[in-house]
Amino acid sequence: MFGVLGEMKGRIVLIKIPDRNTAKKFLMEAEKLNPGRWVPHSLFVAQAAEAIAKEHPELDSEVAYVVGCLHDIGRREGITYMRHSFDGYRFLQQRGYDDAARICITHTFWLKGLEEYSGKWDCSADEISFLESYIASVEYNEYDRLIQLCDCLALPSGFCLLEKRLVEAAIRYGTTEHTAVKWKLLFENKDKVEQKIGGSIYDLLPGLRENTFS
Repeated sequence: MFGVLGEMKGRIVLIKIPDRNTAKKFLMEAEKLNPGRWVPHSLFVAQAAEAIAKEHPELDSEVAYVVGCLHDIGRREGITYMRHSFDGYRFLQQRGYDDAARICITHTFWLKGLEEYSGKWDCSADEISFLESYIASVEYNEYDRLIQLCDCLALPSGFCLLEKRLVEAAIRYGTTEHTAVKWKLLFENKDKVEQKIGGSIYDLLPGLRENTFS
């Protein structure tokens, strides 16, 4: 079974995750192995996830922070592309954190297909086969969609409008025939979250407008 889900007072609870201090320790260790802009990006993703989850009736803000903090932990292995998802999953799964591990994969593949990925396919054939099987086997939950959203709200310099992050990623990695569909899904995800919290996600993220237009 890929991870364990529980429910408490109407909230989705991820059981197999580290605590906040352990997550930050993992991130700081990873920064020593592969320093770069991905580290402050990860911290802003975590902060965005925590802020949104505090207003969301089905999410736990502590869980949201942890999985946001660790979504890119596979970058500890170096400058990689598709394989950062595999490496992150393996790192956390080997330590018993299956529910955090899943986010390393699900934050990348919004449409549940590898063909949507616009960066380099730097995984082995066996690793690609695993990723295909894994994303086909899991049903995405509110945490998966939350981190997909928050990943696009955070630059290394701070929070930003979704459009700025999407264009930045498209320039860096290119696009595919699936890009427009992915973007549409992201904005649908945003609308659903905002319906749940009863307001704009942008109002929860300090400095967003200044960072977007700087």
